[in-house]
Amino acid sequence: MAPLLRNTLKIIGYTVASVVGVVAVYLGVAAVLSRMAVAAEPVSEAAPVDLFVRSNGVHVDLVVPVQTEQMDWTQQLPYAHTRSNNPALNYVAFGWGDKGFYLYTPTWAELKPSTALRAGFWLSTSAMHTTFLARPQPGPDCVALHLTRPQYARLMAYLNASFERDAAGQPQWIAGHSYGADDAFYEAERTYSIFYTCNTWANNGLKIAGQRAAVWTPFDTGIMRAVGNTAL
Repeated sequence: MAPLLRNTLKIIGYTVASVVGVVAVYLGVAAVLSRMAVAAEPVSEAAPVDLFVRSNGVHVDLVVPVQTEQMDWTQQLPYAHTRSNNPALNYVAFGWGDKGFYLYTPTWAELKPSTALRAGFWLSTSAMHTTFLARPQPGPDCVALHLTRPQYARLMAYLNASFERDAAGQPQWIAGHSYGADDAFYEAERTYSIFYTCNTWANNGLKIAGQRAAVWTPFDTGIMRAVGNTAL
């Protein structure tokens, strides 16, 4: 075998081994930390505000009432930003994620390597996805929690801070993009990466709201296990 070919094969082998090793370490750390939980804070007052933690099998949304004594989300996220414009839907789901994934990859079959690369390594921008819906039904993929007013105030601040805002202080709507009749997209703060994923964002929201959560997780299973899905 020629020396040049031999050296080239060695470089390829070392590169592949390094990539496999990094992926294995990442998955191992994620597996361990996603099974370690941060306890919910103790409370002694009433917890009147619903919070639903809902997974689609990959991604977790945080779902809260559209209107409470503390907040009316339609002042920032009007029903008119959705095709249905349906005020009968009295809950709103919040999700954060990579803008390229959200807007240009409606199914996994349409995922491009360039989109995955930009998303994984801080090379893309992010978006908030909001969906109006009726009160969710608890089940294996939807866990119901209850917040005190101070806990909800902290979660509201976290959700509000996740939106990129215009000069008037309003979330910047990304017009012309939706998955269905009841959802909308907005520009968001922060950058997606393999260390700060859509589920890391949701998990951090639970911590801020004083709820049980994973120490760290890039995956939905870590969140759903922490909030009470014992089958995971």
